[in-house]
Amino acid sequence: MSTSHLITSYGYWAVFVLVGLESLGIPLPGETALIIAGAYAGSTHNLSPWAIFAVASAAAIVGDNIGFWIGGTGGYRLARAYGPKIRLDERKLKIARYLFDTYGPKVVFFGRFTALLRTYAAFLAGASRMSWRRFLPANAAGGIVWAGIYTTAAYLAGDTLRRVSGTISVVLTVAGVLAIVAGGLFIRRQMRKLAPRAEAAYPGPLD
Repeated sequence: MSTSHLITSYGYWAVFVLVGLESLGIPLPGETALIIAGAYAGSTHNLSPWAIFAVASAAAIVGDNIGFWIGGTGGYRLARAYGPKIRLDERKLKIARYLFDTYGPKVVFFGRFTALLRTYAAFLAGASRMSWRRFLPANAAGGIVWAGIYTTAAYLAGDTLRRVSGTISVVLTVAGVLAIVAGGLFIRRQMRKLAPRAEAAYPGPLD
């Protein structure tokens, strides 16, 4: 069943579930669902753009907070126990913690607009033991701004986006893959710079 069919059949519920599960950490087309829903509302007026915005914002915030809780309660322990088997050693865990301790709110906010981080930022923030008080405002702001921009743009485009909804899914998928590759290369280049800073911030073994 296509994303477009889910939107026309289940409306706001489809938006909430897809956006929420993607935010929680499951790689589903939440952003695509939001765009298609906005375009559907603009072309048919069967859905309210204000309701889509509210539902997508709520789903993003709720999903992210569940992902953050999962990361905080079990993600860190799993990373410590099994991380070395997937090359996630203590050095990389220190770098992740350093990033979230130093730039956490920015990573969380702008991560909402990046394919890879949109899915995993909340989980990683929790696993890196970022404070929930720092996480929540940035997460809420990112979810609301993201939902507002995409709903408005898709609604105004209306029929044009609805006719190319299949193409949108393909383009966003390709863009997501390219973002992952580019992000991986960027992180590898930055590792050498960040590792000494992380070690200085957290000397010795992690607790």
